[in-house]
Amino acid sequence: MAASTTQGRADAAGIDGDFDPVNVARILVLRRLDSAPRTRAELESYLRQRGVPDEAAVEVLDRFEDVGLIDDAAYAEGWVRSRHGTKGLGRRAVAAELRRKGVADEIVAAALEPIDEGQERERARALARSRLPQVSGLPYPTQMRRLMGALTRRGYDMSMSSEVVRQVVAEESAGVE
Repeated sequence: MAASTTQGRADAAGIDGDFDPVNVARILVLRRLDSAPRTRAELESYLRQRGVPDEAAVEVLDRFEDVGLIDDAAYAEGWVRSRHGTKGLGRRAVAAELRRKGVADEIVAAALEPIDEGQERERARALARSRLPQVSGLPYPTQMRRLMGALTRRGYDMSMSSEVVRQVVAEESAGVE
């Protein structure tokens, strides 16, 4: 039954010729990696969904890891740069995303290491400042609540959010840029 499932999946994937499960897995993974980098866990899940036997999936994924086509550490570092640097997400939010993608905790911790508290605080300040015009006419407690909510939803911890929002709102009311 596994062979016919693999053959059916190979047909559906447009793979001609040899229906060896290892070849099917190799082609599926290469196609998946062609569109974007992926974690090993994402690729394992994808191969499982496509009906590739576990032994074939492990063989291909191990080989691709050995040659550097799958590198969870590099993936995590790029993800942190993108999500923290561009999207402005806090460490907690980025860590949660990486864990959902199946990246091991020690790899997540290593990828987050370059972000120090000062950098994170500056990103939080920039985000709070960018949201300030939307709440500027509202009462102080409402401003605080909305700005803190925006920061905590982006993965900044409550104490940092509170401190940053108080500073940004105080600077705004004092007319400091």
